Amino acid sequence: MSQKSSKSPARRPVVGIPCDVKMLGPHPFQAVGEKYIAAVEGGAGAKPILLPVPRFAPEAGPFDAQAEIDEILALCDGIFLPGSHSNVHPKHYEGPAPRDGVLLDEQRDTLTLELIRACVERAVPLFVVCRGFQELNVAFGGSLHQHLQEMPGEPGFAPRFDHREDKEAPLDEQYAPAHEITLTPGGYFAKLLGEPAIRVNSLHGQGIARPAARFVVEARAADGTVEAASIKDAPGFAFGVQWHPEWKYWENPVSLKLYRAFGDAVRETAQLPAPERA
Repeated sequence: MSQKSSKSPARRPVVGIPCDVKMLGPHPFQAVGEKYIAAVEGGAGAKPILLPVPRFAPEAGPFDAQAEIDEILALCDGIFLPGSHSNVHPKHYEGPAPRDGVLLDEQRDTLTLELIRACVERAVPLFVVCRGFQELNVAFGGSLHQHLQEMPGEPGFAPRFDHREDKEAPLDEQYAPAHEITLTPGGYFAKLLGEPAIRVNSLHGQGIARPAARFVVEARAADGTVEAASIKDAPGFAFGVQWHPEWKYWENPVSLKLYRAFGDAVRETAQLPAPERA
């Protein structure tokens, strides 16, 4: 009679996804879009867990960012920052006050900007998209255009075009390829894809204004808008894109390569002994 092995099956690596704070009726909820969860699980092959962001309430007490990040990075093998309808508060990059009606999420800002820097410092794999891409730039000292469509194109590039989606269109039209981006020759992204240019979707109203000093531009649109970047001298995977590769990722070869590269980095980190992970 055969005996069952007592050895536990290997667990999937864990990827933490910080939540957004959303109002549903009179109550705040913390949530992450299902498309992001699905892409981390199916595309990267990791176990996604949702990370609550700090509550600004008297009963919650003061927020200890360092303790929170230490706990998160002891639990997670990688971090994924998703897009959102909200924007990074401009106080974090000395920008002008936001216009009326602009949705902000200061609770998310409080966690993610510190978490980004900690991930890069500790070589924890980090993949960011859309709002997360803008957070990546701000976390290292860059700034944002709050209304990208109103800005002139970058010097030496075509006039600026509107990168926002038609919110009245069906989702498949909103997330369809909208424009081409050119990959920086010899960059990480160009090497990963083996292509000089690709077409991407476009669903953002804000964008990179002044790239951070450590922001390595990996791709631009025809109007000069920064569309992909890595972090200079990062000891681990630290990469982001402005578009939405999570949308039906299984149908898009570029999206699959991105999530698989992130998943490979996360799996490598998960195999490191604890003393080597901090």
